[in-house]
Amino acid sequence: MRQLTIGIVSGLALLAIAAVVQVASAGTEQPARATVTATTIRVSGGEFFFRLSAKSVATPRRVTFVFKNIGHVLHDFKINGRQTPLIQPGKTARLVVTFRKGRFPYLCTVPGHAAAGMKGVFTVR
Repeated sequence: MRQLTIGIVSGLALLAIAAVVQVASAGTEQPARATVTATTIRVSGGEFFFRLSAKSVATPRRVTFVFKNIGHVLHDFKINGRQTPLIQPGKTARLVVTFRKGRFPYLCTVPGHAAAGMKGVFTVR
Protein backbone atom coordinates (compact mmCIF):
# COMPACT_ATOMS: atom_id res chain seq x y z
CA MET A 1 0.00 0.00 0.00
CA ARG A 2 2.88 2.33 0.81
CA GLN A 3 4.37 1.90 -2.74
CA LEU A 4 0.99 2.69 -4.27
CA THR A 5 0.75 5.90 -2.19
CA ILE A 6 4.29 6.94 -3.20
CA GLY A 7 3.46 6.23 -6.87
CA ILE A 8 0.29 8.33 -6.72
CA VAL A 9 2.12 11.19 -5.00
CA SER A 10 4.93 11.04 -7.60
CA GLY A 11 2.39 11.06 -10.43
CA LEU A 12 0.59 14.05 -8.92
CA ALA A 13 3.89 15.89 -8.53
CA LEU A 14 4.67 15.33 -12.23
CA LEU A 15 1.23 16.61 -13.22
CA ALA A 16 1.75 19.73 -11.08
CA ILE A 17 5.13 20.41 -12.70
CA ALA A 18 3.65 19.97 -16.18
CA ALA A 19 0.84 22.40 -15.34
CA VAL A 20 3.33 25.02 -14.09
CA VAL A 21 5.41 24.68 -17.27
CA GLN A 22 2.31 25.00 -19.44
CA VAL A 23 1.11 28.13 -17.62
CA ALA A 24 4.59 29.67 -17.68
CA SER A 25 4.99 29.15 -21.40
CA ALA A 26 1.43 30.18 -22.34
CA GLY A 27 2.32 33.86 -22.56
CA THR A 28 5.51 33.48 -24.56
CA GLU A 29 5.37 33.88 -28.31
CA GLN A 30 7.53 31.86 -30.64
CA PRO A 31 9.30 33.81 -33.40
CA ALA A 32 7.68 33.48 -36.82
CA ARG A 33 9.45 31.03 -39.09
CA ALA A 34 9.30 31.03 -42.86
CA THR A 35 7.50 27.99 -44.10
CA VAL A 36 9.23 26.23 -46.94
CA THR A 37 6.69 24.81 -49.35
CA ALA A 38 7.51 21.77 -51.46
CA THR A 39 6.85 21.61 -55.18
CA THR A 40 7.59 18.97 -57.80
CA ILE A 41 8.66 20.05 -61.28
CA ARG A 42 8.82 17.48 -64.08
CA VAL A 43 11.78 17.97 -66.42
CA SER A 44 12.13 16.22 -69.77
CA GLY A 45 15.45 16.44 -71.56
CA GLY A 46 16.65 15.23 -74.93
CA GLU A 47 18.69 16.27 -77.93
CA PHE A 48 19.01 19.24 -77.28
CA PHE A 49 16.31 20.75 -75.09
CA PHE A 50 14.75 20.82 -71.63
CA ARG A 51 11.01 21.05 -71.00
CA LEU A 52 9.95 22.00 -67.45
CA SER A 53 6.37 21.60 -66.18
CA ALA A 54 6.80 25.06 -64.60
CA LYS A 55 9.53 27.63 -65.14
CA SER A 56 8.85 29.60 -61.94
CA VAL A 57 7.61 29.19 -58.35
CA ALA A 58 6.95 31.42 -55.34
CA THR A 59 9.51 31.67 -52.52
CA PRO A 60 10.56 30.18 -50.13
CA ARG A 61 10.42 26.91 -51.95
CA ARG A 62 11.89 23.42 -51.87
CA VAL A 63 11.66 21.99 -55.37
CA THR A 64 11.99 18.36 -56.38
CA PHE A 65 13.00 18.17 -60.02
CA VAL A 66 12.06 14.83 -61.55
CA PHE A 67 14.33 14.65 -64.60
CA LYS A 68 13.57 12.13 -67.33
CA ASN A 69 16.03 11.62 -70.17
CA ILE A 70 13.81 11.22 -73.23
CA GLY A 71 16.76 11.51 -75.58
CA HIS A 72 19.09 8.92 -77.09
CA VAL A 73 22.36 9.79 -75.28
CA LEU A 74 23.42 10.52 -71.67
CA HIS A 75 22.17 13.78 -70.13
CA ASP A 76 22.09 15.40 -66.69
CA PHE A 77 20.33 18.38 -65.10
CA LYS A 78 22.21 21.02 -63.08
CA ILE A 79 20.71 23.96 -61.18
CA ASN A 80 21.81 26.10 -58.22
CA GLY A 81 25.02 24.12 -57.67
CA ARG A 82 23.24 20.73 -57.57
CA GLN A 83 23.06 18.18 -60.34
CA THR A 84 21.81 14.73 -61.17
CA PRO A 85 24.20 12.02 -62.23
CA LEU A 86 24.40 11.32 -65.96
CA ILE A 87 21.15 9.55 -66.83
CA GLN A 88 20.74 6.83 -69.44
CA PRO A 89 18.04 7.28 -72.11
CA GLY A 90 14.60 6.42 -70.74
CA LYS A 91 15.72 6.72 -67.09
CA THR A 92 14.67 9.19 -64.39
CA ALA A 93 16.48 10.94 -61.52
CA ARG A 94 15.30 13.19 -58.68
CA LEU A 95 17.03 16.35 -57.54
CA VAL A 96 15.87 18.32 -54.46
CA VAL A 97 16.89 21.98 -54.25
CA THR A 98 15.85 24.71 -51.80
CA PHE A 99 15.66 28.16 -53.35
CA ARG A 100 15.48 31.75 -52.25
CA LYS A 101 14.14 34.50 -54.49
CA GLY A 102 16.05 34.93 -57.76
CA ARG A 103 16.82 33.61 -61.23
CA PHE A 104 18.68 30.31 -61.50
CA PRO A 105 20.25 29.06 -64.73
CA TYR A 106 19.98 25.33 -65.45
CA LEU A 107 21.83 23.23 -67.99
CA CYS A 108 23.12 19.85 -69.10
CA THR A 109 26.81 19.58 -68.21
CA VAL A 110 27.72 17.18 -71.03
CA PRO A 111 30.22 19.12 -73.19
CA GLY A 112 28.44 20.96 -76.01
CA HIS A 113 24.90 20.15 -74.86
CA ALA A 114 24.15 23.53 -73.20
CA ALA A 115 25.55 25.35 -76.25
CA ALA A 116 23.23 23.25 -78.43
CA GLY A 117 20.18 24.35 -76.40
CA MET A 118 20.05 22.33 -73.18
CA LYS A 119 19.86 25.35 -70.88
CA GLY A 120 17.39 27.83 -69.45
CA VAL A 121 16.51 29.96 -66.44
CA PHE A 122 14.26 28.97 -63.52
CA THR A 123 12.70 31.88 -61.58
CA VAL A 124 11.78 31.99 -57.90
CA ARG A 125 9.56 35.00 -57.22
